[in-house]
Amino acid sequence: MRPRVETGRVVGRPAAARIAARLRRRGARVVFTNGVFDLLHVGHLDLLEKARALGDALVVGVNSDASVRRLKGHGRPIVPLRERMEMLAGLKPVDYVVAFGEDTPATLIAAIRPAILVKGADYRASEIVGADTVRALGGRVVRVPLKPGRSTTGLVTRARIAVRARAAAGRPRR
Repeated sequence: MRPRVETGRVVGRPAAARIAARLRRRGARVVFTNGVFDLLHVGHLDLLEKARALGDALVVGVNSDASVRRLKGHGRPIVPLRERMEMLAGLKPVDYVVAFGEDTPATLIAAIRPAILVKGADYRASEIVGADTVRALGGRVVRVPLKPGRSTTGLVTRARIAVRARAAAGRPRR
């Protein structure tokens, strides 16, 4: 019988570590993934569903607004942290959502100690932050194939092209 997991909760780092420890004591396999999740799209959902299927509880780390600006530059994030976290917490495959302000989730991964660390296959195994930590704890790292053509960058680019096309056609933005 699978351990019971309460779902859809936005939690702080200390609570996430306590929850993960409690789940491990119950025999649950905790899965962790992370990202910016700025404009949610079907590629995100696909990765989250595949990550959740690997274990009993999925914890999603989300870059803070300041972290996103450092990593992605001016104009990002488009959606503020609180809203990104609420959106993720409302998704069926997500059990817990926790923010991190560092540029990488290394310290968060060390605190949560997941059995499985999941990243998109666009990352080389050598680039996956926290992989050494998870493996040292006896866990594993899984690279999930991405949905082709589905990315936040692609979504933003398509939106900008659409706005320019409207302007060129003499139609104002709404």
